[in-house]
Amino acid sequence: MLLTPNAMGWRLRTGLFLSTAMIAAFLLLPIVFIVLLSFGSSQWLVFPPPGWSTKWYLQFFSNASWMDAAWSSLKVALLTTLCAVSLGLPSAFALVRGRFPGRELLYALFTLPMIVPLVIVAVAVYALFLKLGVTGTLFAFVVSHVIVALPFTIISIINALKLFDRSIEDAAVICGASRWQAIVKVTFPAIRPGLVSGALFAFLVSWDEVVLSVMMGSPTLQTLPVKMWTTLRQDLTPVIAVASTLLIGLSLLVMLVAACLRRRTEDSLR
Repeated sequence: MLLTPNAMGWRLRTGLFLSTAMIAAFLLLPIVFIVLLSFGSSQWLVFPPPGWSTKWYLQFFSNASWMDAAWSSLKVALLTTLCAVSLGLPSAFALVRGRFPGRELLYALFTLPMIVPLVIVAVAVYALFLKLGVTGTLFAFVVSHVIVALPFTIISIINALKLFDRSIEDAAVICGASRWQAIVKVTFPAIRPGLVSGALFAFLVSWDEVVLSVMMGSPTLQTLPVKMWTTLRQDLTPVIAVASTLLIGLSLLVMLVAACLRRRTEDSLR
């Protein structure tokens, strides 16, 4: 029996919807399970939980070691974001607008941490910082995280610069503005979505980083993922699920704020 175009279109839409729903469920169900486990009443990670309770959240927020690790993660992520954007912005301008030998090679070097296995980067950075005697310090955490976060920031800003019409900046110069004034007042607002995306990627890369943080960690300075890793090797209490839920929640919050800022910027430029 031949199908009409409308029937074929309906079947294609239905198949696409079902396949998308299955993929989304495959990706999201583990996250949902972790959130549900954080509210379980059992002292072990048992699903489904025998009951519901918020005692693990109270235990997490009343534990000084967990709170210190969370604060350390937030502090390192914020400093990493600031450094990555500060370094990524001039680097992206140089790679897009610069005309010098080796520009393509320089771009490849900037993106190398995305290609090289992270454990190799971690071992190399650890060996260097161990020789310098700075392992276990905030400086070591931030610098090592910037190394892996900077490529994401540079790529985001480069994409924004390539989409920007430079003739608008040239028109501002013709109207009497200096080149620096034109960049600050015309170019920067136009590429703000790329800056926001680059900052977002840098924050999330640092916030969730485990391998480098394990190498850089010390008994007095640990990030939240490192604290979770060490706790997993000793105990499987639902406090780990609480920490995982908070990591996921803050990541979603950052993405939501970034999306709102990006939409507001795009609306203002229309």
